[in-house]
Amino acid sequence: MRSLGVYLADQRTSRIRWWLVGWIFVLSAVSYLDRVNISIAGSSIASEFALSTVQLGTVFSAFLLGYALFQTAGGYLADRFGPRRVLTAGALWWGVFTALTALASPKLASAFFLLVSVRFLLGAGEAVMFPASNQFISRWIPRQEQGIANGVIFAGVGIGAGITPTLIAYVMSHYGWRWSFWLSAILGLLAGLVWYFVARDTPEQHSLVSPAELAHIRGTTNKDAEGPSSAVGKVSWSIILASKEVWAVTAAYFTYGYVAWIFFAWFFIYLAKVRGLNLKASAFYTTLPFIAMAITSPLGGAMSDALVKRYGQRTGRCGIAIFGLVLAAIFLVLGARAENARIASIVLAGGAGALYLSQSSFWAVTAGISRGSSGSVSSVMNCGNQFGGMLTAQLTPIIALHWNWSAPFFVAAFLALLGAAAWLFVDPARTLASP
Repeated sequence: MRSLGVYLADQRTSRIRWWLVGWIFVLSAVSYLDRVNISIAGSSIASEFALSTVQLGTVFSAFLLGYALFQTAGGYLADRFGPRRVLTAGALWWGVFTALTALASPKLASAFFLLVSVRFLLGAGEAVMFPASNQFISRWIPRQEQGIANGVIFAGVGIGAGITPTLIAYVMSHYGWRWSFWLSAILGLLAGLVWYFVARDTPEQHSLVSPAELAHIRGTTNKDAEGPSSAVGKVSWSIILASKEVWAVTAAYFTYGYVAWIFFAWFFIYLAKVRGLNLKASAFYTTLPFIAMAITSPLGGAMSDALVKRYGQRTGRCGIAIFGLVLAAIFLVLGARAENARIASIVLAGGAGALYLSQSSFWAVTAGISRGSSGSVSSVMNCGNQFGGMLTAQLTPIIALHWNWSAPFFVAAFLALLGAAAWLFVDPARTLASP
């Protein structure tokens, strides 16, 4: 009887990979809470520290500069040490430097430089987040499920950024802007510690993964299934940097980052200062783009996986990415031209949602083509994204100052179309080892 019980237990398929994807979703949400809170507290910080709009843009850009410059280091660390330790260390780092933002004071010498430095170092620590999560995806998730898995993880971006305006506005109104940073820091520390205790670097190392689930992950239960890309060896940096696919998705992700960071850095201020909405209304309408992101990110991933199964990698990954970017450009133009502030907010939120239809395609492609080096490959791509975000954080107020506040959205729409065009040069079926 005992042997029969063990046999039957071994045949049950566990779902540990999805529980861990769910916790990376939490880490993703916390990481965006840590980075977006300053856009809500930005007006209060600028007033207390006597910062101009351009100086505030520099503070925003400092985070993105650190994030961009340390992408390749984050990717290397994820490939070298695994997603369990790297994501844990990253979350602890986020908590510390988010707390240090709250400790900054205008009475200190070089207070502006201190703010910029702390945000730069927070960005450097957060650089490990998505290269490490992509390394997890490449080790734990079969290729035919990588679209939806990435979609779920990046839904955390929408949830984290979506709850930030209301949460931070509430905490600020009752306790001041510094307490909003203390709260973010505590959540980051707790999320990182939980991840360390529940996660493992590979499914073979996790005691709760059943033999049936392990066989499914490794692609041995279905002749048409493909196991994770990390089942084969790593590739050199020379091969990575010589890849047409890597440069094409990096260029497309640059434009993606430019569009996304208008919402992350400037949307709240745009609604409050330009569209004339009060604090409560601005906080409410600022959540709409992020709710849209949370909905469309897994939706885009599921659509992409379905199209991959039916029509192949190129249609499933590239087709959804192109569709999302083109649709985002249309919404951005229409939203910027809308005269009513609330209608403009809703239409622009549609643009954010359309953009995130394409999100999982970027990460599924880099996980699929990279063999065992998904952390490094995705870090190159994500570096492009962050330089795009850094550019929009800095350029948006300058463009608006010289023209008007519709112009930044028109520029973003044009770049989204260029990003869609870049996907025409991507072949997701070609691995980095292929000629």
